[in-house]
Amino acid sequence: MELCLLTLISMTVIGAHCDSHTLRYFYTAVSAPGSDLPEFSTVGYVDDQQIEHYSSDTGWTLPVAPWMNKEGQEYWERQTQLSKGAESAFKHNVRTVMSRFNQTGGIHSFQLMYGCELRDDGSTAGYEQFGYDGRDFMYLDTHSWLWIPTMNEAQLTTQRWNSPEVRVGERNKNYLENICIEWLKKHINNGREDLEKRVRPEVKVWGRRQSDGATRLQCLVYGFHPRAVDVRWMKNGADHVPSDERTPILPHPDGTYQMRVGVEVPTTEEDAYSCHVEHSSLGEETLIVIWEPDNGLSMAVIIAIVGAVVVIVGALGGGIFLLTKKGRGYKTARTSDTSSDSSNNPKA
Repeated sequence: MELCLLTLISMTVIGAHCDSHTLRYFYTAVSAPGSDLPEFSTVGYVDDQQIEHYSSDTGWTLPVAPWMNKEGQEYWERQTQLSKGAESAFKHNVRTVMSRFNQTGGIHSFQLMYGCELRDDGSTAGYEQFGYDGRDFMYLDTHSWLWIPTMNEAQLTTQRWNSPEVRVGERNKNYLENICIEWLKKHINNGREDLEKRVRPEVKVWGRRQSDGATRLQCLVYGFHPRAVDVRWMKNGADHVPSDERTPILPHPDGTYQMRVGVEVPTTEEDAYSCHVEHSSLGEETLIVIWEPDNGLSMAVIIAIVGAVVVIVGALGGGIFLLTKKGRGYKTARTSDTSSDSSNNPKA
């Protein structure tokens, strides 16, 4: 069995902005119903904001971000047709990869992640990566434009896609380097108010003595936008204390983010510890909150903040739960300036 060639379109946008911007698409197929997921779905993101969604349950691509309603009916019809074409190919491909693993049943997933990035210095990058059951399957090296297998079961596919007759990677180059970036620019212009908003972080610190004479300190930073943030514990205002606990940056339902950083320090009164936060909303300022033994944060507040994040992460998880590593490659199929390509992949 062979992996089907895909010809898909993605959309992108730009914004003159001090941070880099990304346009990413996730395509997910599952081998059987019963996983609380549609058999096929696509989600699109600009930066970390979901912009659109397609599901085999509905059969239509719909806007998610309010500013995506600026796109006309032609856009949504085109995106829907692209997703329908991908749906057929992905339903075939998930079963093809199952056969590579000698699997005849169970619920399995096959996913594509692709997109492009426009950095603050004007440089660009693209990436395309396939995953199977939550692990990397293969990716596109955008220096050589060759597909690289990350599983033995992907070698048949990469050999065919890299062959002189097919050359899938080279066929994706124009989309990766040009079309995707132009769409990214357009989306950023349309959603500039949301994408470029600046919200200052809130910071709470607390500590708890351990049985071994140490104290565990926690710094919770929340309510900030955009996503990029630097959080660190410092001793006596000068010495960085390496963290042994650092959560991912997680979304809040209101579009802001949170993260938590923990360290373990000796329980002494000689040293002062403080949490230092750097964020684009602060300009050149560093937000510093000093920990004092009696300024602990109430557990009720902690549970409320973290609980809100758990809810929104669960809601988003269906679209992006499979790929856990940053993509390295990216693909292109069409060269039309009126559409965004996602992938042009032949059978393996």
